[in-house]
Formats: sequence, structure tokens, C-alpha cells
Amino acid sequence: MDPNAGSGSDQAVTPARPSAPSCQPIAWRELINDFCWHRLFSIVAPPIVSVYGMLTTRTNHYTALFSVGYLILCGFGITAGYHRLWSHRSYNASRLLEYVLALLASANMQPSIYKWCYAHRIHHRYTDTDLDPYNARRGLWWSHIGWIFWHSSVRLGMPINMSDLDKNPVVMWQQRWYWPLAILMGYVVPILVAGLGWGDWRGGIFYAGFLRHTLSTQFTLSVNSLAHYLGEMTYDDKHTPRDHWITAILTNGEGYHNFHHQYPMDYRNAIKWHQWDPTKWFIFACEKVGLASHLKRFPENEIQKGALAMQLKKARALSDRLQWPPDSNELPVITWESFQEQAETRPLVLIAGFIHDLSAFLDEHPGGRRHLENNIGRDATSFFFGGVYDHSNAAHNLLSMMRVGVLHGGMEVQTEAEVLRSLAEGVIPLSPRLQGLRAY
Repeated sequence: MDPNAGSGSDQAVTPARPSAPSCQPIAWRELINDFCWHRLFSIVAPPIVSVYGMLTTRTNHYTALFSVGYLILCGFGITAGYHRLWSHRSYNASRLLEYVLALLASANMQPSIYKWCYAHRIHHRYTDTDLDPYNARRGLWWSHIGWIFWHSSVRLGMPINMSDLDKNPVVMWQQRWYWPLAILMGYVVPILVAGLGWGDWRGGIFYAGFLRHTLSTQFTLSVNSLAHYLGEMTYDDKHTPRDHWITAILTNGEGYHNFHHQYPMDYRNAIKWHQWDPTKWFIFACEKVGLASHLKRFPENEIQKGALAMQLKKARALSDRLQWPPDSNELPVITWESFQEQAETRPLVLIAGFIHDLSAFLDEHPGGRRHLENNIGRDATSFFFGGVYDHSNAAHNLLSMMRVGVLHGGMEVQTEAEVLRSLAEGVIPLSPRLQGLRAY
């Protein structure tokens, strides 16, 4: 998302400058010439003034409540307006709603709709590349605020379709009157409300004005930075965007960024009931009163496919870190006679066609050594599958790690009705099922 980057000129962005190849020394003169010195004032001055105001101005409860409410309300101008409406066209808004969102967004003192959307569409098309204005792979500082200070971070002439905004009268109106609207909504209105409402003029200046402006900028910038570093890659891990509730709280619901980058046309950022996304509910409410329509949703089936693919990928990664029983094709095939002969010198037990060496487990068996020793050199399949105890999946997993051989024709040994019935009911060792994930 796009914060206080250049708002003064009539151009959408500043022309890009050619940059030296990474293998060459840094061209300091080029960096200095490319630096946006005037943005030092717009980015650094509000926090400084805010700190001064907090140190010298007593906090009024009414001003504090109004500042928080105005911060959240104007935030919808960015999230529901700049981002989901004009950048991604995830829903249609009535002309009245467009004007309201344009006014609210202007209070955040960020670029005009046109400039903001231009940079954001570039970000989505070229995510995590050198063409991405706030490329997260360049570091947390760059993606959060560093990119704002260089003209060439947003490159003019990129093949981005802006025809819908070119034809939008509200967008052009806000572009033409940007600075008067920004000053009016960003400072004049909150100062007048606090001053005329309950006589707190200083609080209106420092809390409702400068501090709210500072927090709005930093919260918006966190979607470029924190949302690419903090959280889970729920639907895709090809790029850096992540889902996290902290970023969602700071940004009126924009924190589920992995979902958004996978399904940018969806008017929602969060799809689960417990995920914080007030912007989604704001748009939904606007639809119910006739101010919005054609709310777009990505097909639920495809969303679940993405989530499942990532779950399987994580399961496979975990599977690769675990130890699994030897492949039955790699185990030696042993005759019944050889099995009984070897069982005289070590504790071998036959279960479900596999020969198991219980040497390390005799004294660990919860039922004591006796149950195991009584079955050494014998087929204990029926005992293991419920004859004595209906063993858990954990027991099946542990037993499979003790396999040392396969009985010749051993699977034919499982002819007892109780064993067959157990298998038919799904009592199958868990390890073989999990191993199927390793082929995914």
C-alpha cells in the first residue's frame, strides 16, 4: 500500500532514473539526485510535532476518543476506497460513496487516488521484483519507508492499465483539488471539531491533527513491510505476503495479505469469522443500504484448494524431517523356518506379515515383558489387533520402526477372521498412511 509518496505535481509519478548494475559501486551522486528531499518534511515533521504536542498538551478525553474514531473512519478511505475499490475494483460504489471515500482518504495526507493506485497496481504485477516499488526482498526498512524517498522507486511508463481511473470523475476531481482537500480533511476539520466542540484547540492540532496523521501513515506503511514479514503463508509461498492479526488490527483488516495477493479481486481480506476485517463489513453494510454493489468473491472451492496445497506442503516438509519405517521392498524375505530359528537367539515376533525385533522394547512394553516373551517366534497378529489389546495408532507407528524382515508368503498368514474384521473397520497402522504424503 502506498503512503506519503509525492503528492504535489500533476504527474502520476516521477520519471524513473536508470540505476547502475548491482555489481558496480554505488553511484552516490545518482542516489543524491534521485532523493526526494521535500518528503523529509512530510514524513519526519508530523512525528516530531506529535511528540512535542504530547509533551506540552494535556490530553482531553473527548479529543482522544474523537482522534481514534476519526483515525478509524478515515482509514476506510484508504482500505475500502484507495485499495479495494479503486486499485482492485473488487466492488462497485455509488457516486455518493465514492465522494465520501475520496474525502475520508484525503484526510490521511497520502497521495491522490490516481498516484496511489498506480504504484499499488505496479506492486501487484511485479511483487518482490526490482520493479516492485516497495519490494520486501530489499529489506524491512526499504519496504516500510525507504522507498518513499527515491523518485525511481515508482517508475513512470510501466504497462499498467489506468483507463478506468482516467474516466472516473471522482478520481479526477480529487486529483485536481488534492491539496485543498487534504488540508481541509486532514487538519482543518479535526481542529474545528475539537475546538468548537469542547474548546480543545491545542488537542485538535496535536492529537486529532498531527498524531492521527502520523499513525495513519505508519499503519498504512505496515502493509508494505510487516505484512510481508510477519505471519503465515496460508495460501501460497511463492511471494512474501503473509497473514497476521496484528497487521489486520493496525490497518482496518488489511493484515491478511497472503490471502489478498492470491485473490486480489475479492472484496474481503479475511474470510474466517474470527479474523479482523472491519473494511469487509463496511463494504457489506454499504451494499445492504444501496451504496455498493457487485461485491466480488473468489470461488470458495479454489480458495480451499490453495489452503490445502499449503497444508500438504507443510505436512510433506514435516514428513521429510521424521524417521519412517524401512520400505517393505528393501527388507529381506525370510522363511517361516528361518524366522523361528533366529527367534531362538533374539526376540523376533511376526505381526501382519512383518518380522519385528523387540530387543529394545521388551522392558518398555506397558504390559510387561511377559506378553511379548510369550509370542517370540510366533505369529502375534491376532493378539496385536485386538485379541489381547486393540493397539493405538501410536503403537502401530512404533511397531513399524522395529521391522527387520518380511515373512515369505507372510500376508497369507492374516486369515483369522478377527484380523480381517479389524482391517475392514479401518484399523490400519498410521505410518503407511502418512507416508503417502511424501509422494505429494
